Amino acid sequence: MNRLVALVVRYGVPLISLNVFAEQIGAPIPAIPTLLVAGALTRDGKLSSTQVMIGAVAASLLADWIWFMLGRRFGYRILRLLCRISLSPDSCVRDTEANFERWGMKSLLVAKFVPGFSTVAPPLAGATQHSTIEFLIYDAAGAFLWAGSAVAAGRVFHHFIDQIIKQIENLGGWGLLFVGGVFALFVLGKWWQRRQFIMKLRVARIEPEDLKAMFDRGEVPVILDVRNSAVRKRDPRRIPNAIVASFDDIPAHLEEIEPHREIVLYCT
Repeated sequence: MNRLVALVVRYGVPLISLNVFAEQIGAPIPAIPTLLVAGALTRDGKLSSTQVMIGAVAASLLADWIWFMLGRRFGYRILRLLCRISLSPDSCVRDTEANFERWGMKSLLVAKFVPGFSTVAPPLAGATQHSTIEFLIYDAAGAFLWAGSAVAAGRVFHHFIDQIIKQIENLGGWGLLFVGGVFALFVLGKWWQRRQFIMKLRVARIEPEDLKAMFDRGEVPVILDVRNSAVRKRDPRRIPNAIVASFDDIPAHLEEIEPHREIVLYCT
């Protein structure tokens, strides 16, 4: 048994649990690679699959429960904070709300398989005042499916994963540098994606004061209210003369608008 595997075996379940908790609490530390390695080690008899699953599900449930309670306490303010610090694009709240509106709490069963959805779904469930018991049941089931699929994949491809671990171990310090480099590239890619998204927003953004000034000057742009129905129910206020439209309906509305007209879209 090489030194790297010995280290994982010795601190296996606590290490896996810590990794899962860190990812679910919002840190850019993916847990799937760790769960894949754990699955391979359970196939080789070096870790207990039951202990790995209990540790992963418990850690995920604890992190999600914390976000759920923060969502219940602070409402949509905590969601805005999440998207401000997250490396995922800022559309995360809008997309998560759309999924919640369509599937309800059942969306938690697949939330962890969707990038950006996993961290935002629990506080959104809290902000919408869903039952704590219902949340814990669906979230635990979703965590079990997510962790179980990764562990199962590790068991199926254990020979391939064993070879990768041996190659990293043989590289010694260079192996650690390689793993660190891959992680750094992952974080850098997410940061760059977010930066490009924010730059596009700044170019196309109009402040409320500027929009009011346009109305005061007699300029009447076409206003599209593209908030989803759940948001409009919570806050029925809207800009005068705004046209209610979903994102899917935007192309159809644009066809009816004269080419020279200014168009302003607003959402949450």
